[in-house]
Amino acid sequence: MCGIYGVLSLSGPARHAPDLLQRMGEAILHRGPDDSGTFAEGPMLLGMRRLSIIDVAGGHQPIAGEDGNVVVVCNGEIYNFQVLRRDLEAKGHRFATRSDTEVIVHGYEEYGDAFLGRLEGMFGLAVWDRRRERLLIARDPLGIKPLYYHESAGQFAFASEAKALLRVPGIEARIDPVALAQYLSVGYVCAPNAMFAGMRKLPPGHLLVAEAGRVEARAYAPPHPPVDRQRSEQSWIDALRSEMERAVREQMVSDVPIGAFLSGGIDSSSVVAFMARHTDRPVRTYSIGFAGSSGAALYNELPHARTVAQAFGTAHREILVQPDVAALLPQLLWYMDEPVADAAFITTYLVSKFAREDVTVILSGVGGDELFGGYRRYLDEHYRRTYQRVPRFVRRGLIDPIARRLPSDRHHRILNELRLAKAFVLADALPFEDRYRRYMEVFGVEERAALLRGREGDFDDCIARAFAASDATDPLRRLMDVDLATQMPEDLLMLTDKMSMAVSLECRVPLLDQRLTALAAQMPAHLKVGGGDLKRVMKRALEGVLPASILKREKRGFGAPIGAWFRQELAPLVADLLSPETIRRRGLLDPDAVSRTIAEHEAQRADRTDHLLALVNLEIWARLYLDGASVGAVTDDLKARLAA
Repeated sequence: MCGIYGVLSLSGPARHAPDLLQRMGEAILHRGPDDSGTFAEGPMLLGMRRLSIIDVAGGHQPIAGEDGNVVVVCNGEIYNFQVLRRDLEAKGHRFATRSDTEVIVHGYEEYGDAFLGRLEGMFGLAVWDRRRERLLIARDPLGIKPLYYHESAGQFAFASEAKALLRVPGIEARIDPVALAQYLSVGYVCAPNAMFAGMRKLPPGHLLVAEAGRVEARAYAPPHPPVDRQRSEQSWIDALRSEMERAVREQMVSDVPIGAFLSGGIDSSSVVAFMARHTDRPVRTYSIGFAGSSGAALYNELPHARTVAQAFGTAHREILVQPDVAALLPQLLWYMDEPVADAAFITTYLVSKFAREDVTVILSGVGGDELFGGYRRYLDEHYRRTYQRVPRFVRRGLIDPIARRLPSDRHHRILNELRLAKAFVLADALPFEDRYRRYMEVFGVEERAALLRGREGDFDDCIARAFAASDATDPLRRLMDVDLATQMPEDLLMLTDKMSMAVSLECRVPLLDQRLTALAAQMPAHLKVGGGDLKRVMKRALEGVLPASILKREKRGFGAPIGAWFRQELAPLVADLLSPETIRRRGLLDPDAVSRTIAEHEAQRADRTDHLLALVNLEIWARLYLDGASVGAVTDDLKARLAA
């Protein structure tokens, strides 16, 4: 696991200061505190920071082939490297290390760009072909590892994190208006966009080649296999259980201590259960809960995690936290590179920091909801068929007006149910894609127009792009396709990578194993969500593996009670960060539109947790990256204002 970076001159030898690679590496030191390496020759500068996981002593990067012609840096893990190595050795390639990264070198030598299709893992990588003066960079098919790049006149630069690119002369921290509008829409920025003007993110499953002064990106990952409607349900159950266990087993390979996040949900619990089968030592598990703050009880999953820990005899540790959010947010947003409107980035960082006290590698259950139908929004069509039986005049004339007046608060058990009911009722009359937007968007079209004062410009609608790219005819599968193309890589996986690497912890996601995701793609959607039952086949596959109480428990998101904090403990901070004077001085948004959002949340007329988090994080991010203030300076200012 590493941070990688490089600069290629597209017109002759590189003319950068000798310490450029060092400065780029220092920006992402947290990604690889164990080792560093550089390559500088002709037009190409390559660098890496390494977190040593496999072949701790011999896996130094960059790694070159026998003749030194091909040079590689890689961030991530190649899980099938042993199989690939045997194949390449049989073809005459000689390996100098036990590192998984070395199979990339020889794979490129043997198969060219097609070697990417043989890799199973999570990665952002770069291959420099010295003879052809050809640079190839690539990102894994699901987007588990990030990769940013910037192209300007005569220069191409790339890095695992945007902050490293900002160390390159000529690359400035300016906001991209298209990315800003997209962020306000969904709460994150979708590839190929990035929050910084001129910067881009390589989309999942894409490669980019820079050669002979030209830069070209294209998809390399094969399309999902077609749905298989011939297999019996029992066959799917057996195959799913087997593939889940295989994926977990293969991702346990490590030369350093390894553990697992455990929330007590089905996904993380299944990972722990299968880990326990393949180790002769207790699995190390880590859980988090919130204490002494508004809304904390609703986010406390520690009792469920203890049930799983006891069932599998894990070496379990848990932590109750009362985070100092004013101190956390500037630090975490600096690590994130881009703002995000998802409170899970706070939780992920805190539990990652806790686990890093013991282990260097952690396994997570991320991905199970998207692949096997775990979100409540996947029940929309099921409940809608029943709701449509109510006469239209009753729905429109009676239920709709009542729903519009319902209070909403996701941090209160009853008000949260009212929030969900309100969202369902008010979305009922909308077209299919717009109903999905009601569940997923932060600020809708009219709200964005008000915030941006009509200066939205060319809006890049990533949700529309994802719907257009899906060839599914089944409504449920279409929703899952869109989630796999948007929220999962750009929100969940991005924050998982950034928050775990912030504390030098490698996080692996076995439920997103490529063979397992291919199996999920072939599975008919009605088996995943049937009769109002989420994760139907997954639950059946885990019968006898997990305790019944875990299989039957109600789903709860992995987040923090940030909305309750905004209404109470952090209300003064919100008022200051989003004051009309502050918003007017920043010049990005309309102060009146922001004030209306705050008022609606405080009065519980609507749950505006995500909206306020998006706005608060945007302002803090702007102070860090646009204004150039240090994390310490922003933190001190926020704490002083909160104290006052």
